[in-house]
Parts: sequence; structure tokens; C-alpha cells
Amino acid sequence: MRLHEEPGGKLFPDSNRSRDVLDALLREADALGVELLADHRVLDVVRDGERFRVLTPRREIAASAVVLATGGLSLPKTGSDGAGFAIARRLGHSVTPTTPGLAPLLLGGADDRDAWHRELSGVAQDVELTLWVDGSAAVRIEGALLWTHFGVSGPAALDMSRHWLRAQLEGREARLTVSFCLGLTFDDVDRRWTALAVERPKAAVQSGLATMVPASVAAALLHRLQIDASIALAHFARDDRRRLAQALIAWPLSVTGSRGYNYAEVTAGGVPLTEIDPATMESRICPRLFLVGEMLDVDGRIGGFNFQWAWSSAYVAATAIAARGQTGV
Repeated sequence: MRLHEEPGGKLFPDSNRSRDVLDALLREADALGVELLADHRVLDVVRDGERFRVLTPRREIAASAVVLATGGLSLPKTGSDGAGFAIARRLGHSVTPTTPGLAPLLLGGADDRDAWHRELSGVAQDVELTLWVDGSAAVRIEGALLWTHFGVSGPAALDMSRHWLRAQLEGREARLTVSFCLGLTFDDVDRRWTALAVERPKAAVQSGLATMVPASVAAALLHRLQIDASIALAHFARDDRRRLAQALIAWPLSVTGSRGYNYAEVTAGGVPLTEIDPATMESRICPRLFLVGEMLDVDGRIGGFNFQWAWSSAYVAATAIAARGQTGV
């Protein structure tokens, strides 16, 4: 399958069709004689001496090796409902508490200023998101942000979601701010406004702001800051100018949660890496049990990196099983 590289090191099929990736995997499995048993939901995996019994409603399958590749909890309609974690626990493993990862974030609050995402729904812009944990900047992420009727999505928000949700899970004091002026400090933005006033003294504040952010975002910001959008830059009061500069570099986002596992692209958390041999993906606790992909406490940023982890870890496990001449499911 021919691939092309997009910004950030992301690889996509030239067709841009996910179905083509699936078809390629199915063709290779068929060429190698892999037997696929559809409609055989695994109810449990039981250790039986040196072997395993895989229990399904249709039949019991004996195997000398088992790979848990059930995914985590994200997109449960595909079957990844956490059953794999329960099986891993029964076979002796622990599971790091999970959260949705790469999930859109919900915004809310009692104040009208918290509801501006609804009027901006569909607007995208490049931003920098900062997660503040216990008063300190813990994570900064740059990327595209998409305003939606429920909150925020897009690569920046999706990448930030696992960090915000993890802080919440740990009971930390967490808040999120957005900078609309990437790489600029408060002083940089303030100087930019001063320069604009010299260059275009008769221009309205809103038209000046629209050179920095989308016009709809400019209008929403000025409305919530109660700044007259029509005032000329030459008459822009210093205090209002500085309030706007501060808003442009650190506007608070009132995050109330995420859209959950139904919309998450990956699951954060899972079986700790210390419990597997990274050279083979074999369990250190239950020999001949292998764990791959989202079963493990590994998750990456958006862009196909989680797919790559799933395929690479599965390749390592399959290679190890084949080298021992074992038969597995």
C-alpha cells in the first residue's frame, strides 16, 4: 500500500481511505493462512497447566500462547469495552486506572463568557494550550483548535485531553488556558498593539484584532471583555489594551470533562509496562501470555502513532511466538 507523509511525521495511504489499510491487513492475513473467527466473542481466558483455554459462546479453543489485543475502552461500539483488562486481571496483572485519550473536551460554566464556543462552532485556528497543575504550567501543546457546540476539538484539544483527564483522576488542581498568539509573551502582544496604533490610528480595535485571530473570535473576545469594538486604535485605552493582550495569551477555558470513551480515539492507562518483557511483549506474570496495543499503559499524540504502537507491539509479539514454534490466538 502506497503511503505519503504529512506534516508532523504522519503517514497516510495515498487514497486517504482507512478501509484500504484494513483490506491490506486482511489480504496479508489470508496469504499467511491466518484463521479469523468472527462472531466468537471471548468470554474468558483460563490458564490450564502449560496451556490456555479460550472460552467463547460457540466453542472452547486450546492454545499454547495467547495475545491480548482487545483494545482499551475507547469506541466501545467496535467491541473494545474493557473486557481485555478484566481478563488480564484474572490472569494476575494489575491495570493502571484508565481515562479517555484523544477525546474532545467539554466546556461549560455559569458565566456567559464560558458559552462562547457555541457561537464559534466550526471555527478553527492555531493556538497554544497550557495545562496548569497545582499552579504551575505542566504541559504546553501547539496545534489547531476547533470550536464546537459542546466545547473544543481538533489536534491541540485531543492531544491535551489525556493530560487534563489524568490530572483530574489524580485529584490535582487543574486548569486550562489558550494563547491565540503562538510564541508571543504579554509584552510582545502589548507592543504589537502599540505599533498597530501608530501604523493605523484610525482603524477600529476589532479590525486590528482580526489581523491576529479569526474575525468571529475577535468579536467574541471583545464582547466578553466589554471592550468597544468600534473604537479607533489611536483612542484605545491603555487598561483595555492590556486586558486584551492578557486575554490573547492566557484565555481561561472552563473544561468540565471530555466526551468520554464513545468519542475517544485511544485509552490512556492499562497494564503497566513493568509487567511485560519489552523484547517480546510477553507477560512477566503469566508465561506465554502476550499483551499489545491499548492493553498496555501506552498512548501517543494524534496522527497515527497509536496505530503504529498497536501494529509494532503486535509484530514483536507475533515474532516471539513464531520463533518458539507456539500456536496461539
